[in-house]
Formats: sequence, C-alpha cells, structure tokens
Amino acid sequence: MLGGGTEPDPRFTLANERTFLAWIRTALALLAGGVALETFTADTFAEPVRTGLAVVLLLLSMILAVAAGIRWLAVERAMRRQAPLPLSLLVPVLAGGAALVAAVFLAVALGGV
Repeated sequence: MLGGGTEPDPRFTLANERTFLAWIRTALALLAGGVALETFTADTFAEPVRTGLAVVLLLLSMILAVAAGIRWLAVERAMRRQAPLPLSLLVPVLAGGAALVAAVFLAVALGGV
C-alpha cells in the first residue's frame, strides 16, 4: 500500500498521524457547526442563507476529511522514499471556505442580508 522505501523514524510517522487526527477534528467541528447552524438558527438567518452556510460547512467537512486521508498517505509515502513532503491543498481550501462563511456572517451581522 505504501509502495516500498524504508521505514521512517517512528516519531515522524506518529507526528504525521497526529496531524491527520488534527485535520479530522477540524472536519468534525465543521460538521457539528453545519448541523448546529441549520438546527438552531432559524430565527437568525433567512432560510436560503442558513441552508447555504450549512451546506458550505458540511461540504468543507467532507472535503477536509477525504483530503486529510490522502495527505496522510502522501506524506507517509514521501517519508518512506526520503522525498520532499508534498504541498497541502487543505490549507487554501479551508481558508477560502472559512473566509466565505465569515463574510456571510459579517453581512448578516451588519444587517445586509
């Protein structure tokens, strides 16, 4: 599955696993936020805005969970082959999604939506 190479130092493998678990915790937090937003904010947001925000949070959660697994595997393979670590697409995707959600929240807070 990992495609050859040599076994890396266990500390690096465990650090890679901790990073994976941190991304999974973030995905679970986004999932909980999306569910809570849809469930508890009916009187705060108009229905299309509430549903749109919840969908964005849930999609970010799904993307993040899948990408975290792919990233863990790519980093583990790179370490075994003593190759440079791959760049992560998780950070810009998560930052863009969070900025979008924050912009909508700000528009609602300022009374624009």
